[in-house]
Amino acid sequence: MGNFRRVPVGIIGASGYGGVQLVRLLLNHPELELVYLGGEASAGKSFGDIYPHLAHIINLPIEALKPEAIARRCEVVFFSLPNGLACEIAPKLLEYGCKILDLSADYRFRDLTTYTNWYGKKRQDIKTAGEAIYGLPELYRDRISDTQLVGCPGCYPTASLLAVSPLLKQGLIVPETAIIDAKGGTSIGGRQPQTNLLLSEADNSIAAYSVVSHRHTPEIEQVCSDLAGHEVTVQFTPHLIPMVRGILSTVYATLRDPGLVRDDLITIYKAFYRNSPWVKICEPGVYPQTKWATGSNLCYLGIEVDTRTRRVIVISAIDNLVKGHAGQAIQCLNIIMGWDETLGLPSLGFYP
Repeated sequence: MGNFRRVPVGIIGASGYGGVQLVRLLLNHPELELVYLGGEASAGKSFGDIYPHLAHIINLPIEALKPEAIARRCEVVFFSLPNGLACEIAPKLLEYGCKILDLSADYRFRDLTTYTNWYGKKRQDIKTAGEAIYGLPELYRDRISDTQLVGCPGCYPTASLLAVSPLLKQGLIVPETAIIDAKGGTSIGGRQPQTNLLLSEADNSIAAYSVVSHRHTPEIEQVCSDLAGHEVTVQFTPHLIPMVRGILSTVYATLRDPGLVRDDLITIYKAFYRNSPWVKICEPGVYPQTKWATGSNLCYLGIEVDTRTRRVIVISAIDNLVKGHAGQAIQCLNIIMGWDETLGLPSLGFYP
């Protein structure tokens, strides 16, 4: 026991909602030691200045971003930054031998032209991007185990792809008929002030946003195309719900075989996710609620078939800040390190 050493990790961008989730989860991880917090905007402050309710547990300073100094102290670095920043720093840290888990969109795309078209930034790190693995463990566990750079999925894609993946992988649906209707809480918008996220604007209201233009669309389509074996387009519409955290994603699609019934699909889903401890398939007639997943790394899936319309309906519920963000990144790190996939992650939600 005297030789036990925790793996030193750092977070770049710890001041946002995603960052504070990482702090909470990393402090409870038995194999990891949080040794560095970085961020240009907050450099010089202590973490307790930003989150006073955590000052009694962690009060590390927020430090400037100096790759060589970070690499000397950290074996693993989590990026929880706005899009377009990780790609400026990650290549340098990789050269120093760090393992990187990026929670922005910078390393989610194999084709950087797609990234530029949707995110507006031209990139030079083509080689680095080509080495990144998309961090949805339930689909790409084997690839994740053998990489130094993970592009962690967005929260909407996580909920949506876990719902639709078995249907596409098994060829059970007509791919072009897939429609994804998703609803998320206000924490999806981050901690920076935005008018549409003010209590007086968001409360007692529900609204669609980024209709036909949401940046998570090409990310969802990239994985759907990979699963289907040909290019797939999907209709994706997100909605803002007056709650803090959670995503409910409802997927509709036309079945190829009109003879399939709900129990058939539940059996197929249970087999598909039999080695995925964080995905729970609901029993027949049970449909998930976001509150079930709040605070946990779980994804609940409810499945129904409408024999009248020949459509399958799959309902997915996650916590956008845990399975949709920080928890999933730690799940990926567990896989990279050869640890149990569930290590240090919450399996019970905050209920009620």
